[in-house]
Amino acid sequence: MFIMLDVFRMKSKSEQAVEWAKERGVIRPKELAELGIHPTYIQHLVSTGEFRKVGRGLYVAATHEPTEAHTLVQAVKSQTGGVICLLSALMFHQLGTQAPYNVWLAVPYGTRHSTADYPPRRIIVMREPAYEAGIEYHDVEGMKLPVYSVAKTVADCFKFRNKVGLDVALEALREALRDRRCHRSEIHAFAKLLRVEKVIMPYLEALT
Repeated sequence: MFIMLDVFRMKSKSEQAVEWAKERGVIRPKELAELGIHPTYIQHLVSTGEFRKVGRGLYVAATHEPTEAHTLVQAVKSQTGGVICLLSALMFHQLGTQAPYNVWLAVPYGTRHSTADYPPRRIIVMREPAYEAGIEYHDVEGMKLPVYSVAKTVADCFKFRNKVGLDVALEALREALRDRRCHRSEIHAFAKLLRVEKVIMPYLEALT
């Protein structure tokens, strides 16, 4: 009787884990700990085909259907404090023609960088208040995906123009203003915060 009860409880935990994964999309073992499921049990779920491993310490339900932003979700899940930035933020906002191989992530100064090998990442270290400014949270695959706003991303591209290229920054600025994705004053405010006001103002004035 005790054996049957244990089996029933295990099955119940399995069902809970699958439902949790369906709601959250990509999950980590420590998230299942909230359900009282020991990390080693995940291997059982993988062996039974109920879970799929999609990266180091990252799992999804077998029925999970990834979105176009799936690699962004994986990258954020694998990096503490990661925020989608620069080229990846441009791609997310469908701004410009960038299709980066790496996922660009901003992290606060002093954060330990993840050693996960997938998805490939480009880490940009930012200090406060630049790191916290302009973060938006989008509902993607069951999680709140942190992505910098259009205006913050444009300003970031000028701040890190030596990494992304001035041509990329100008393209982002032109399209953001042309398509009215943000207001000129928003870009100016972020440029001032990032101390690139003198760099961006000639272009901003020429396009408005």
